[in-house]
Amino acid sequence: MIGKKIRELRENLGLSQEELAAAVGLTRPIISQIESGIRKVSADELPGFSRALNASADQLLGTAPLPDVSIAAENHAHYQTSAAHKTMRISVPQKNQNKFRQVLLYILNNVGAKPNIGETVLYKLLYFIDFNFYEKYEEQLIGATYIKNHYGPTPVEFAKLIELMTKKGEIEKVKSGYFNFPQTKYLPRKTPDLSVLSAREIEVVAQVLSRLSDMNAAQISEYSHKDVPWLTAGEGRKIEYESVFYRTPEYSVRDYGADI
Repeated sequence: MIGKKIRELRENLGLSQEELAAAVGLTRPIISQIESGIRKVSADELPGFSRALNASADQLLGTAPLPDVSIAAENHAHYQTSAAHKTMRISVPQKNQNKFRQVLLYILNNVGAKPNIGETVLYKLLYFIDFNFYEKYEEQLIGATYIKNHYGPTPVEFAKLIELMTKKGEIEKVKSGYFNFPQTKYLPRKTPDLSVLSAREIEVVAQVLSRLSDMNAAQISEYSHKDVPWLTAGEGRKIEYESVFYRTPEYSVRDYGADI
């Protein structure tokens, strides 16, 4: 069961068995044995697979469903929960697609060349951009759906939209290393269209990059774990935007005194 799930997630992310093996510290033959059900995954190995595949341990074990993400042709509902299938179906409207692409291009053009900016750091930068903007203006910027896992908030639309941007020639995915750890980086192949973003949206993005873009994956993951929206979400569950209004002063970006 878990081997089949690992293979499904690996293929969805466009990873080869060699790349997954490097990410979790195993060999390609062992990955092949796990995916074919010949070998089990040990408890010590499970966190590595969770991080590499952007899924919680419960999702890998099949006790929690994986989100079903699709790219929408029209601007209809962003997500819905299906009681019949007990899973989250997420549809990304065109407006959100475009903003996501331009924000990511802005990030990559400004800080993407830093050696610490790999996929995990990008997840957290996007999370703080989205949640900081929502707290400050009570409106969504990208409005991505973030799931709580062991390594912090994870935007579930990321893989699908990266696939779209790669096909459009907007970014290039590359494998590298950071202090002997495997790292996935993205190189921008074009500059962002800033006309898509308002001045205050650009300001929030720039503020987050100024504060957090020098953190490595471990540092920014640990930092995200102390933010109230992450703390109040269940493992493998969607992180609610509304919880941002209960942030502690260290994380809050809004002057609530000015609202009185």
